[in-house]
Amino acid sequence: MKTKTEVIVFGGGCFWCTEAVFRMLAGVISVMPGYAGGTTFNPTYESVSMGGTGHAEVVRVEYNPDVVRFPDLLTVFFGSHDPTTKNRQGNDVGTQYRSVVFYTTQAQKEQVKQFIEEINNSHTLGEPIVTEVEPLTNFYEAEDYHKDYFAKNPDNSYCEIVINPKLEKVKERFGKLLSK
Repeated sequence: MKTKTEVIVFGGGCFWCTEAVFRMLAGVISVMPGYAGGTTFNPTYESVSMGGTGHAEVVRVEYNPDVVRFPDLLTVFFGSHDPTTKNRQGNDVGTQYRSVVFYTTQAQKEQVKQFIEEINNSHTLGEPIVTEVEPLTNFYEAEDYHKDYFAKNPDNSYCEIVINPKLEKVKERFGKLLSK
């Protein structure tokens, strides 16, 4: 019997961080870094980094909804980056680092919008969520050297300074959702 899967695409800043976060979750079958949301056909890392393609650095997450619920994926996504800063995550600045969800079904769109509304209504003192919610119209895989970057480069200073603390925070906050 074939496993039922669904796909969602998240952009939460640098795709190295976002990929590492989602690779830890139970029920996630695959995580592919790439580019989405722009107008340039078959973009490269260099062209996306320059900011003129309209694409964001994203990860395509294929998951088994019988193992991990979509709201849990949203909880981890919104809890592992700053969805209140427009076109910025830490030192990464530009539309290529925007907070964005590219949905693949109408049900996902409705759940994401409801999730954002609930967050915005739950705390009136915080900044509002600026995460964009768009249909997935294109996805381009990142170059091979970006795939599973954290696992292949754990001693890289960016991994040690930025990704490791983020992963520790995810482990602490969302431990029940992690793979054993």
